[in-house]
Amino acid sequence: MARSGVRYEDVQRAIDALLAKGEAPSVHKVREVLGTGSFTTISEHLREWRTQREENRDQPPPRGMPAALQELAEALWEKAQVAANEALAHYRQEADARVETAREEASEASRRAEDAEQRESALSAHLASTEQRLTEQSGELARREAERDALAEREAKLSRHQARLEQQLADLQQVQEQKAQEHQQALADQARRHQERLAQEEKRHESSESRLMALLDEARQERQAADKAHAQRHQQLETRLERTERLVQEARSALAEEEKRHRETDWARRQAEERTRTQQHEQTLLQGRIDEQKQLLAEQARRLRELETQLHRCLWQAPVETQRDENKEEDAAENDEGPANAEPSREE
Repeated sequence: MARSGVRYEDVQRAIDALLAKGEAPSVHKVREVLGTGSFTTISEHLREWRTQREENRDQPPPRGMPAALQELAEALWEKAQVAANEALAHYRQEADARVETAREEASEASRRAEDAEQRESALSAHLASTEQRLTEQSGELARREAERDALAEREAKLSRHQARLEQQLADLQQVQEQKAQEHQQALADQARRHQERLAQEEKRHESSESRLMALLDEARQERQAADKAHAQRHQQLETRLERTERLVQEARSALAEEEKRHRETDWARRQAEERTRTQQHEQTLLQGRIDEQKQLLAEQARRLRELETQLHRCLWQAPVETQRDENKEEDAAENDEGPANAEPSREE
């Protein structure tokens, strides 16, 4: 219920004053004209005034008006109604079209946002799979590096063993050379002794030549046996050296193959890291597109609100413009007929 502070007649006079100025009546403007009253009371009176105006819109003008003026007013009223209805239909059609366009744009933007979210989810899953593969490859690389270190340590042991074998071979060669020299010296000493003995035997007995030849044959056989033993020893040492060199070559080949596998694994790891960086860049770009779509949705929502506001304003301005046209027509009629004819109809 409205309070008794502000009456309906006061609100109606304030509305008439605003309409005479060409302003649309509102709660704030009516209160500014009155200078008092609560917004609730003024709002109830304003709602009642609008209801009565809608109810009395189709009523015929009061009696006592001249027929020509009445016909003119009816014609002007019909024209004003047709113009207002056409303008309102045009505004409504345009507003409906804008609202439909905005809804379609919002639906399209929502679909694009959903597609972007699905692509982001797929990229996230692919990135997680790539990270898992990268972790597995890192573990494989660590295992390969451990194997490489083990092979390197084994190669170092083989190198040390080869060095020891080479040192042993050098020592054996030195001992062999020393023994050969000793053998040559022994042979020379033995030949010298045989020569001395031969000379002594020749001096002592001419018949000892056969014995001397036997001794020479024995010495020659001993020397041949010593040479044969030396050759066998040398062959054994050469065989061991060849076997050692073959083992070293096999170790070097295994190391080269392991280094090749390590380079391939390192290349695969770098490729995986490059793909990971590329996917991260694509994810950043996709996030930027999602942000742009969100901004576009916000802008479209703002445009939709503006269209709704314009539609609301158009719906409220049409009756006000119609009232202005009525006031102008009434003023024109007063100027033609005179104030005497217009005053009785106002009081009626």
